[in-house]
Amino acid sequence: MAILVAGGAGYIGSHTALELLEKKEDVIYLDNLTKGHKDAVMGGKFYQVDLLDTEALRKVFRENEIEAVIDFAAFSLVGESVNEPIKYYQNNVGATINLLKVMQEAGTKKIVFSSTAATYGEPENVPILESDRTEPTNPYGETKLAVEKALKWADRAYGIKYVSLRYFNAAGAHISGKIGEDHTPETHLIPLILDAALGKRESISIFGTDYPTQDGTCVRDYIHVTDLANAHILAVEKLRRDHTSAVYNLGNGKGFSVREVIHVTKEVTGLPIKVIEAERRAGDPAVLIASSDKIKKELGWNPRFADLSTIVETAFRWHQSHPNGYEN
Repeated sequence: MAILVAGGAGYIGSHTALELLEKKEDVIYLDNLTKGHKDAVMGGKFYQVDLLDTEALRKVFRENEIEAVIDFAAFSLVGESVNEPIKYYQNNVGATINLLKVMQEAGTKKIVFSSTAATYGEPENVPILESDRTEPTNPYGETKLAVEKALKWADRAYGIKYVSLRYFNAAGAHISGKIGEDHTPETHLIPLILDAALGKRESISIFGTDYPTQDGTCVRDYIHVTDLANAHILAVEKLRRDHTSAVYNLGNGKGFSVREVIHVTKEVTGLPIKVIEAERRAGDPAVLIASSDKIKKELGWNPRFADLSTIVETAFRWHQSHPNGYEN
């Protein structure tokens, strides 16, 4: 039986699909290629399908015996979600509801959902616990939380079991250098710093230097994309094993400030990086760090690439060998 990876040609989806292939799983990539890249598909079977296209989605389920779904298919730019909330609700909520509808029709009872720390909003604890209140401060976080609530009711009504993974800052690239991070536009800190180091942009901006942190800049929890991928696989194995739903945080449990990330990137690359200090951005919490104790205890997950230098080094190799991303 196959595992369908929705959004499988995207950044985290492609890394998860590759890990599944290396474990000899039967993998089906599904992506509309709005954000994903066909060159990130490393094997298995590929369908260019939008989750909102019900008939095309039904055809995929008719042609394959699908045991489980891992759902990465979502828009994820916080600022854009504020400016275009309807676009985000239609894509992030509507598409996943459509996927659940077709899963129900096909009798597929397992789904791993790619959620986000943005479901919490302003943290009430550091590190953040799964039991903390969920009050998103932007439409992106609201759409992810809306899907989590829909999953809860789909479980009760249809017996579709789920694992929702709330994670923080995905970073790095596959250790082989085959696949990596290629977004347009790019909004993630590490690739933006690398672009400045490699001369693709003039500088990197630090938004806010007066936060209540050790050096005045925001602190975030960075997790290697392959560690994220392996957590999704452990989640599938959990659903196979005990058929119960759950929610887990994913992170290193350690935060790094913006200045620290820039410093480590300078050390790894050996290249100068011009830094510009700017005003705070609205809605940026000072510190976001995950507690991953629950998934470590229950699923035995442990990050293998937790060191920030390793994360940056893998990303640097990818950017060096793919200066124009997958356009190479």
